[in-house]
Amino acid sequence: MKEAKERFLNGLFRENPTLVLMLGMCPTLAVTTSAVNGVGMGLTTTAVLVLSNALISMLRNIIPDKVRIPAFIVVIATFVTVVELLLEGFLPALYDALGIYIPLIVVNCIILGRAEAYASKAAVIPSIFDGFGMGLGFTLALTCIGSIRELIGMGEVFGYRVMPASYVPFSIFVLAPGAFFVLAILTAIQNKVKIAGEKKGKDMSRIQSGCGSDCTSCTGCGGDSGKGEA
Repeated sequence: MKEAKERFLNGLFRENPTLVLMLGMCPTLAVTTSAVNGVGMGLTTTAVLVLSNALISMLRNIIPDKVRIPAFIVVIATFVTVVELLLEGFLPALYDALGIYIPLIVVNCIILGRAEAYASKAAVIPSIFDGFGMGLGFTLALTCIGSIRELIGMGEVFGYRVMPASYVPFSIFVLAPGAFFVLAILTAIQNKVKIAGEKKGKDMSRIQSGCGSDCTSCTGCGGDSGKGEA
């Protein structure tokens, strides 16, 4: 349970896939024109992450090493198809808003990366929590970016008017350049927090690096510690 909790918190904060590891930039920059789109894409990716991590972990001792990447892609594609059909059937507005970026979840480097780096080497329960942590971290980042872009670009948040009627929206923030601006601002804030923590003598080595250890000898991301566990 301790390992599961650590994996969850790592994905949510220490190894946030968007703000720390800079993964999944395509959907991050493309669909975050509003907070609702950010939440929708984030939760969709979370569902696929959790399900694919769990199944890949269950099959880790069965899948031949030489075909592991194609096998991972087949598993991920299956769950993406299921989630896509559910969105089309029950949330058509969100399905239309996310568009082509739903099937592109199949090749999202966050999902394939967690399958290769962790789920294929670790037990089922930690793998599920790893997927939850990474997915919710991705959702948090996309929601923050989408909220800021929607607020500045349209004066709204989650479709509700926030700014006064006299406010003139900066429409550039709902266009592609706005995503880069907001991402840069959030990254700068993170840098500021890291520098402030270092000045106070706190250990900030695992913030913005994804890991504070040597990857050649580290077992903290799955390594050999997860092999052979049920």
